Amino acid sequence: MQTITSIDKQYVAGTYGRFPVELVSGKGSIMTGADGKAYIDMGSGIGVTSFGIADDMWLAAVSAQAAKLQHTSNLYFTEPCALLAKALCEKTGMQKVFFSNSGAEANECAIKVARKYSAETKGADCFTVITLENSFHGRTLTTLSATGQEHYHELFQPLTPGFRHVKANDVQALERMVAEVNPAAIMLECVQGEGGVVPLTAEFVQAAAKLAKAQDIPLIIDEVQTGNGRTGKFYAYMHYGIEPDIVSTAKGLGGGLPIGATLLSEKVQNVLGPGDHGSTYGGNPVCCAGALTVVNRMDEAFLADVQAKSDYVFSQLTGAEGVEAVTGMGLMIGIKTVKSAKDVVAECMENGVLCLTAKDKVRLLPALNIPMEVLEKAVAVIKAACK
Repeated sequence: MQTITSIDKQYVAGTYGRFPVELVSGKGSIMTGADGKAYIDMGSGIGVTSFGIADDMWLAAVSAQAAKLQHTSNLYFTEPCALLAKALCEKTGMQKVFFSNSGAEANECAIKVARKYSAETKGADCFTVITLENSFHGRTLTTLSATGQEHYHELFQPLTPGFRHVKANDVQALERMVAEVNPAAIMLECVQGEGGVVPLTAEFVQAAAKLAKAQDIPLIIDEVQTGNGRTGKFYAYMHYGIEPDIVSTAKGLGGGLPIGATLLSEKVQNVLGPGDHGSTYGGNPVCCAGALTVVNRMDEAFLADVQAKSDYVFSQLTGAEGVEAVTGMGLMIGIKTVKSAKDVVAECMENGVLCLTAKDKVRLLPALNIPMEVLEKAVAVIKAACK
């Protein structure tokens, strides 16, 4: 009799280096393997299950909507789509939302909006998008082009033209590039997640925002991984006191269902007209119903609790034996360890804690509502594995 592992290896495209664990169920921040072993989930599906597994409020909303209307095309109005767009705009001050299915698609939309706006206001030769070295914006050909990491580019040439990369936190390099290419947009992650959980400096982000505003360059903030409460603010850019023109988000927005969103400011809210862009599943009512239960719980008290848990993790791991550095923001945390990150993750898994990696770091992205006693237990296991 074939096992799930053997069936997967035979029939699923080999694009993932899977861990030797088959997960079958869970509740909250506890996952259960096929062998009955329990694991504390410190990865939340790479920042997706914001309120853990089978959250009661999320589950009720998704189930109720699935029983009424699981899908209709964007030729018609649906309540969950409209209410989610309203909630996102009210929490951010943005004016319009385009819904898609993933972070890469949200970034594709952001790039299209910026290019159309700049072509219309500055001319067709204004199409270059400036992003940062060590950034990650998705795996489509265009968002790979936006990604400032050469090893992602090697096998997929030629990539989409019109992207240039500058060193993160180098204001002068950004200014020089802006002068050189007359850009259609500047696109930033406030915390470079796949790049090693590295926050940008306030000086750089604020300088980029000032430069973009002065020269009418759309500023895109990629909040795919940092958004929806992950950093202790609703969106990470809110830590920096800036007002972006376009915000892309996904991952934790849907609480476990695929959804992406591109938020548009007053300046660009009407750039896209009928037929300029679209998505068959964008704004799916079941996904939007789930996302509403996530967004509607992101009040100040909840976000303060996220920050308190973050402070606990940083205090416990900073300076701990075998730990060289702790980076990140909120519950998006990178741990530079003396041991290899892969060895630390393997030891944690053996002892019932599921962690991730990013570059050479152990990466933590727990559910935002992980109970404190569960978090304390997980951190103890992680500290022991780092020694």
